[in-house]
Amino acid sequence: MIVTPFSQEQESRMRSVYVIAEAGVNHNGNLDLARKLVEAAADAGADAVKFQTFDAKKLATAAAPKAGYQQRTTDAAESQLEMLRKLELPREWHWELRAHARNLGVEFLSTAFDAGSLTFLEELDMPFYKVPSGELTNGPLLWQFARQGRPLVVSTGMATMSEVEQALAVIAHAINADAEPTDATDTWRGWSRPEWRASLQGRVTLLHCTSQYPTPLNEVNLQAMDTLKAFGLPVGYSDHTEGILIPMAAVARGATFIEKHFTLDRAMPGPDHKASLEPAELSLMIRQIRDLQQAMGDGAKCPQPSEWNTRQAARQQVVAARSIKSGAIFTRDDLTTARSGRGLAPHLLWELVGQTSGKAFEPGQVIER
Repeated sequence: MIVTPFSQEQESRMRSVYVIAEAGVNHNGNLDLARKLVEAAADAGADAVKFQTFDAKKLATAAAPKAGYQQRTTDAAESQLEMLRKLELPREWHWELRAHARNLGVEFLSTAFDAGSLTFLEELDMPFYKVPSGELTNGPLLWQFARQGRPLVVSTGMATMSEVEQALAVIAHAINADAEPTDATDTWRGWSRPEWRASLQGRVTLLHCTSQYPTPLNEVNLQAMDTLKAFGLPVGYSDHTEGILIPMAAVARGATFIEKHFTLDRAMPGPDHKASLEPAELSLMIRQIRDLQQAMGDGAKCPQPSEWNTRQAARQQVVAARSIKSGAIFTRDDLTTARSGRGLAPHLLWELVGQTSGKAFEPGQVIER
């Protein structure tokens, strides 16, 4: 199969932190609201605006319960299936929203939650696929995601490290094998091959995530980003906390991707609005991410261009502590340091002790060899 890695443009944008404004299901089944969400994402400076594509009746059975946060934020009497039916993004809307997004200079993305939806999304020619946390352990769907040949950004909410590794083994199998695995052992057999593991480079990014809306601060566990780096792949962060503090901290910790839910109004009905940013907050987060990325620098410890003038003014040099006659032997009491703008570095003071002065010096005068 042909597998497309992240393009040079995508990798360049990711080096400056790729920000996905997650509209998700916050369109509430209203096309005009969906269009306004695209506009808000573009105005905020996001790299991409992302929705969710699913067939409710394939995604959940009538008996499927709601998550606790969904019980609190929607009608507790309705089933998960009934809730999802109201939040489907009709197929025909995708084309209009993609065109609207691209006209505004923001990439259109959507996440598929079932095989039919993924097949449909192939028609939209998106630059990469985002795999949701809930599907990390869905081997058949994950294999189909990877089989499309596009780069994958994989969320790891609710997962153990062993589940993340199993998912990566499935993805590697899809990239390298000729047909679906016959069993889980088949994927592990492929995972034992270094070249299969290496095939994930440039094609997979992992997102740390806590799948709770909103996420309590004591359950964010940003240090898990470091743990995920054990796989040798880029790591980002999909955030469900309130506010912008945690995404900023994730960027400072090296996140290459940030995904954040947003809405036009947190007071709107629906499961995800409460844990979402409003447009002004989204704009602030993205501005501060860009500023923080500049502040991160390249890691080299050296004087910055603006420091050279300060360095000259602030550093001390060796000067005479008292009058010194020409031909005198320097003693420690003859020498001190002061800011003078030129002269010998302070640590050379010790080397001067015991040497002969070649000229006379007045107190405070720069010592020259």
